[in-house]
Amino acid sequence: MSYTVLAAIAVVLALGIDQLILGTKVTSTRAWWVAYSIILFFQLLTNGWLTGRRIVQYDPNAIIGSGSVSLLGDGRLIFAPVEDLAFGFALVLLTCVVWTRLAPPSRLAP
Repeated sequence: MSYTVLAAIAVVLALGIDQLILGTKVTSTRAWWVAYSIILFFQLLTNGWLTGRRIVQYDPNAIIGSGSVSLLGDGRLIFAPVEDLAFGFALVLLTCVVWTRLAPPSRLAP
Protein backbone atom coordinates (compact mmCIF):
# COMPACT_ATOMS: atom_id res chain seq x y z
CA MET A 1 0.00 0.00 0.00
CA SER A 2 1.36 3.43 -0.91
CA TYR A 3 2.02 6.28 1.49
CA THR A 4 -0.69 8.23 -0.35
CA VAL A 5 -3.34 5.61 0.39
CA LEU A 6 -2.22 5.19 4.00
CA ALA A 7 -2.29 8.95 4.59
CA ALA A 8 -5.79 9.22 3.09
CA ILE A 9 -7.04 6.33 5.23
CA ALA A 10 -5.49 7.93 8.32
CA VAL A 11 -7.27 11.24 7.66
CA VAL A 12 -10.64 9.55 7.11
CA LEU A 13 -10.23 7.42 10.24
CA ALA A 14 -9.17 10.36 12.41
CA LEU A 15 -12.10 12.48 11.21
CA GLY A 16 -14.49 9.55 11.72
CA ILE A 17 -13.23 8.95 15.24
CA ASP A 18 -13.54 12.66 16.02
CA GLN A 19 -16.98 13.26 14.53
CA LEU A 20 -18.75 9.90 14.74
CA ILE A 21 -17.15 7.36 17.04
CA LEU A 22 -16.05 9.43 20.04
CA GLY A 23 -18.11 12.48 19.12
CA THR A 24 -15.54 14.93 20.45
CA LYS A 25 -16.03 17.14 17.36
CA VAL A 26 -12.62 18.75 17.82
CA THR A 27 -12.54 19.75 14.15
CA SER A 28 -15.80 21.66 14.59
CA THR A 29 -14.12 24.26 16.77
CA ARG A 30 -12.28 27.42 15.82
CA ALA A 31 -9.68 26.65 18.51
CA TRP A 32 -8.70 23.44 16.69
CA TRP A 33 -8.11 25.21 13.37
CA VAL A 34 -6.12 28.03 14.96
CA ALA A 35 -3.96 25.54 16.89
CA TYR A 36 -3.56 23.32 13.84
CA SER A 37 -2.43 26.23 11.68
CA ILE A 38 0.39 26.88 14.16
CA ILE A 39 1.33 23.20 14.15
CA LEU A 40 1.19 23.11 10.35
CA PHE A 41 3.59 26.03 10.08
CA PHE A 42 6.21 24.22 12.15
CA GLN A 43 5.51 20.91 10.41
CA LEU A 44 6.24 22.55 7.06
CA LEU A 45 9.47 24.03 8.41
CA THR A 46 10.64 20.73 9.86
CA ASN A 47 9.56 18.51 6.97
CA GLY A 48 10.91 21.01 4.46
CA TRP A 49 14.30 21.11 6.11
CA LEU A 50 14.55 17.31 6.40
CA THR A 51 13.39 16.56 2.86
CA GLY A 52 15.00 19.59 1.20
CA ARG A 53 18.39 18.51 2.54
CA ARG A 54 17.56 14.90 1.54
CA ILE A 55 17.95 13.67 5.12
CA VAL A 56 14.60 11.97 4.62
CA GLN A 57 13.84 10.50 1.20
CA TYR A 58 10.72 8.86 -0.18
CA ASP A 59 10.17 6.10 -2.70
CA PRO A 60 8.74 7.89 -5.75
CA ASN A 61 6.43 4.91 -6.35
CA ALA A 62 4.77 5.41 -2.95
CA ILE A 63 3.98 9.14 -3.13
CA ILE A 64 2.25 11.62 -5.41
CA GLY A 65 4.74 13.13 -7.84
CA SER A 66 8.21 12.01 -8.76
CA GLY A 67 11.31 11.45 -6.71
CA SER A 68 12.67 14.89 -7.52
CA VAL A 69 12.73 17.30 -4.60
CA SER A 70 11.29 20.73 -5.36
CA LEU A 71 10.14 23.60 -3.20
CA LEU A 72 6.64 23.59 -4.64
CA GLY A 73 4.85 21.39 -7.14
CA ASP A 74 5.18 17.80 -8.27
CA GLY A 75 3.24 16.65 -5.21
CA ARG A 76 5.39 18.64 -2.79
CA LEU A 77 4.90 21.64 -0.57
CA ILE A 78 8.01 23.24 0.97
CA PHE A 79 9.99 20.20 -0.29
CA ALA A 80 7.87 17.63 1.64
CA PRO A 81 5.38 15.28 -0.02
CA VAL A 82 1.76 16.34 0.49
CA GLU A 83 1.16 12.96 2.10
CA ASP A 84 3.22 14.17 5.07
CA LEU A 85 0.69 16.95 5.63
CA ALA A 86 -2.21 14.51 5.54
CA PHE A 87 -0.49 12.03 7.85
CA GLY A 88 0.54 14.83 10.23
CA PHE A 89 -3.03 16.14 10.29
CA ALA A 90 -4.37 12.69 11.20
CA LEU A 91 -1.71 12.16 13.85
CA VAL A 92 -2.27 15.52 15.56
CA LEU A 93 -6.06 15.26 15.30
CA LEU A 94 -6.20 11.78 16.79
CA THR A 95 -3.93 12.87 19.65
CA CYS A 96 -6.17 15.87 20.40
CA VAL A 97 -9.33 13.75 20.14
CA VAL A 98 -8.02 11.19 22.63
CA TRP A 99 -6.75 13.95 24.92
CA THR A 100 -10.17 15.64 24.82
CA ARG A 101 -12.00 12.37 25.43
CA LEU A 102 -9.83 11.45 28.42
CA ALA A 103 -9.92 14.92 30.00
CA PRO A 104 -12.07 15.29 33.11
CA PRO A 105 -15.33 17.14 32.24
CA SER A 106 -14.44 20.08 34.48
CA ARG A 107 -11.28 20.70 32.43
CA LEU A 108 -12.99 20.97 29.07
CA ALA A 109 -13.62 24.41 27.64
CA PRO A 110 -17.28 25.37 27.12
